Amino acid sequence: MGLAGSNWNDAPARRIARLMGGVALCTLAGLAHANAQDVGDGASASRATALQRIVVGAGQEKVAIDTPQAVTVLNQEDIDAEQAMTVGDLFRQVPGVSVIGSDRIGGQSFNIRGIGDLGSSDESKIIVSVDGAVKFYEQYRMGSFFSDPELYKRVEILRGPASSTLYGSGAIGGVINFTTKDASDFLKPGETGAVRLKTMYDSNKDGALASIVAAYRFSEQTEMLLNGSFRRSGEYENGLGQAIPGSDFSSFSGLAKVTHRFGDNNEQQVRLSYQRWQSDADDTAYSQTGTLPFGTIDREITDQTVVFAYENPASDNPWLDLKLNLSFSDTQVNQDNASAPIPSPLFFDSEYAYRTWAAKVENTVEHHGDRFENFFTFGGQLSYQERIATTTVGPVSFHPEGTDTKYGVFFQNEFIWDERLTIIPGARIDFVNLEPSSAVVGGVSRQETAFSPKLAVMYKVNETFSLFGSVAHTERVPTLDELFSSNPPNGDYPGGRVGSPGLNKEISNAAEIGFTVSGYDVFTGNDSLQVKTTGFYNDLKDLIAPNPATGLGTPVPYYVNINRAKIFGVEVEAAYDSEFVFANLAFSHIHGEDKSTGATLNTIPADTLAVTLGGRLPDHDVSFGWRGLFAGSMATGATAGRTFGGYSVHDLFVDWKPDEGTFAGFEMRGSVENLFDKQYRANLSGDDGKGRTFKLTLAKTLGW
Repeated sequence: MGLAGSNWNDAPARRIARLMGGVALCTLAGLAHANAQDVGDGASASRATALQRIVVGAGQEKVAIDTPQAVTVLNQEDIDAEQAMTVGDLFRQVPGVSVIGSDRIGGQSFNIRGIGDLGSSDESKIIVSVDGAVKFYEQYRMGSFFSDPELYKRVEILRGPASSTLYGSGAIGGVINFTTKDASDFLKPGETGAVRLKTMYDSNKDGALASIVAAYRFSEQTEMLLNGSFRRSGEYENGLGQAIPGSDFSSFSGLAKVTHRFGDNNEQQVRLSYQRWQSDADDTAYSQTGTLPFGTIDREITDQTVVFAYENPASDNPWLDLKLNLSFSDTQVNQDNASAPIPSPLFFDSEYAYRTWAAKVENTVEHHGDRFENFFTFGGQLSYQERIATTTVGPVSFHPEGTDTKYGVFFQNEFIWDERLTIIPGARIDFVNLEPSSAVVGGVSRQETAFSPKLAVMYKVNETFSLFGSVAHTERVPTLDELFSSNPPNGDYPGGRVGSPGLNKEISNAAEIGFTVSGYDVFTGNDSLQVKTTGFYNDLKDLIAPNPATGLGTPVPYYVNINRAKIFGVEVEAAYDSEFVFANLAFSHIHGEDKSTGATLNTIPADTLAVTLGGRLPDHDVSFGWRGLFAGSMATGATAGRTFGGYSVHDLFVDWKPDEGTFAGFEMRGSVENLFDKQYRANLSGDDGKGRTFKLTLAKTLGW
């Protein structure tokens, strides 16, 4: 994580933070009266908002607003409504989450709460999984996750290092879990088969999608899904009508999944799935993060994931709730036919790849008393990862090959007293072995142990108001890239850069505190309003960053430990839903600095406020509305020392989804994004954002 000058004026951000806190408190005061009635019955009758969606990745299933951690759940409706061209589009209205790099499909990575830098091997600080398979990729000036939105029905974003307990030490930023579609999502009761056809057009720049899903139920126990999609787009234009070089693409994606249920009440199940995403682009810009003159190259990206999962909830046995996940992940980038302004190993014909075999098993033991419930989850995880980098002239010193082996054990206990007090302690220990290949000069294997304890508490004061907080410690072991990367002398480093075998582990000590507000029948009958506000502080020691020192002719380590850094901020999520009106709000303010210099970390995103206001015509199955994204100015980011101006982007949308009649199963969505054709650039992006864009989606589901 690099640094930039500390010339950011955060006074406006502080005013916004105070304003949002005031709004939440006013909401609380208003809801106290609205909930004077028995809201227990009202809750069951009222409409569910985004904050009432079930969270499955934080331990025992519970709704988001009752989870003592900042978590956001995107469901199938959210994914479809976004009309996303890339996976990164899905996160535009999630607080604390930014997509860094660019809008190019080969250049997208994630940043959560100021953790994540495309140029600093930060991929290991955020754990990304698909159906439980951990996805990881790191390459110079490339993105880290390659996939298509059409494959998924659900995304969970767990922010903060408390997620390390269940997913792996070092998840300083948090965890993003993707869940692929199932055949049962398309098969209605009594149907044996279904086909869903979908197409989308994007005017900027002539983007198109063609997708087909086929689902078949062989019996009450067995079903299968096949999903195939093709997507393409030309070089999109910014708000000034200027094309962004290298942003054009075409990609194929596919998913095959078989699910079989058996045992008492068919509650046991096994799933086997294969997912593939591929993009083949000629004469694409080598750099996926901006407009530096890196030249062009032919690049083929292939991502594959195989998952076998077994679940046995054993509802009649409190000692058994077993989950097993076996996975294989293979992400490969082949490059050739380069046209570069200067000779460099970057442009030799090459293959970069990560191949990961993993296994995870966990079990939950339940115990229930007169006024309490207790759920004890424990398990283990094993992974073996190969890092591959070969060129026509031999190994690449700045992308060292090797293997990464991890063994981890964990436990988490969830104690619930009187349905009001929830206490969740947990701990994890990982044993890591990093083995560089024989081609790495001076490479010596390294063994490390990483420890991640946590404690989370939530107290329901009444049916309206709850308080929550957590403390978490985690340790991140340096990656192969950080330990063994080197570079020969060049213009920026006259003496060259050598490996950094002496790097210390990164250490994170984080705390969260917040409150939630829930109300029912607030403005009209059967409506629902929820607000969740979270403040967080993350104290970071030995943060790993590229070495800013040039050495003045002598070799310098490629990476160094920053003594200490801190990141803190506030997030506000609010959701309202009624028969005719709905609204969502997501606000994020993050500040981060190097404690020794006071300089702002260049991975800190600008303040953002995302708002959706919409209406429904239930008798006509129509919904419509406006989305706004407001970002503050920022004096650091993807380009060090540059000031990024604040901006606002406005969208309009309309959806038609008839439930019955002649057009039942048909879906039409239309939208105008960046309505006023604003020219802007997010501070963590290397490219300008898209100019005005018209989108139209048509879909039809046929069942029999």
